[in-house]
Amino acid sequence: MKILVTGGAGFIGGNFVHYELDHHPEDSIVCLDALTYAGNMETLREALKNPKFSFVQGNIADRDAVYALFEQDKPDVVVNFAAESHVDRSIENPGLFLQTNIAGTGVLLDACRKYGIGRFHQVSTDEVYGDLPLERTDLFFTEETPLHTSSPYSASKASADLLTLAYFRTFKLPVTLSRCSNNYGPYHFPEKLIPLMIINALADKELPVYGKGENVRDWLYVEDHCSAIDLIIRGGRVGEVYNIGGHNERTNLEVVKTILRALNKPESLIRYVTDRPGHDLRYAIDASKIEQELGWKPQTMFDTGIQGTIQWYLNNSVWWRNVLDGSYRAYYDRMYKYR
Repeated sequence: MKILVTGGAGFIGGNFVHYELDHHPEDSIVCLDALTYAGNMETLREALKNPKFSFVQGNIADRDAVYALFEQDKPDVVVNFAAESHVDRSIENPGLFLQTNIAGTGVLLDACRKYGIGRFHQVSTDEVYGDLPLERTDLFFTEETPLHTSSPYSASKASADLLTLAYFRTFKLPVTLSRCSNNYGPYHFPEKLIPLMIINALADKELPVYGKGENVRDWLYVEDHCSAIDLIIRGGRVGEVYNIGGHNERTNLEVVKTILRALNKPESLIRYVTDRPGHDLRYAIDASKIEQELGWKPQTMFDTGIQGTIQWYLNNSVWWRNVLDGSYRAYYDRMYKYR
């Protein structure tokens, strides 16, 4: 089948492209990405050498461009990773998040209706559920947990979720939806917690930690996330929401200290900074639904995954240095010599 992956030059989308090409060589992948600051063609270097992969630059909110792509490539399945995703940026510029995450999702849904697809899968986040008390370690997000957003980012993702499910109910569009916990792994853009801490520690720079670092996240290795989505688009029930979690809860401070120990750096590099407005306390996912229905379980525990992630950044310094100095933005033209 032919899969359209939107946002495939980003962190999770890029990993999903590699996963699909590796595990389903019989399928074709078309990647649509606007190549905003977080879209990195270097992430797709190896994919572009594969004749089963093609890339199109475009914005999911551009209706004419999206319809033209559907006309030309006729995808069977659409997996929508395309989103503005950084909470701090959503606080600075909420409008951009509304345009991409809500309006863009609406354009994709309309295209799927118009041209007919076998499955539209919306990739969402556990942040749409709000947060849980730090002291209530017995509580977890289930698919039935009411949506209770805290930031413009999570509100925009919740809106896209509701729109997706409305298209299923109103138009019988075959959709599925997944909500994941915090991802980590290769190709993670350096503004996010784990890559930022790794890169700063390597340079002996201060490691900024919000508040007291007590906020808890459930960490999911990105390849495990990709395997879950792959199962959902091929065997998940239409109209259903699936939570995807890593069963790896850590405080932000624990994550930072783990990175420092692995790199043999002192904890004196940690600098506590003013907390983010509306900062969620704890995320924790109950992933029993996808485990029971599709047989999925995370394969990578945090202690193993974080060591592998640190090693990836040590081995791929060119990738993240190009991000830091901005040269990755000029890579698009050079990339096509591999096609």
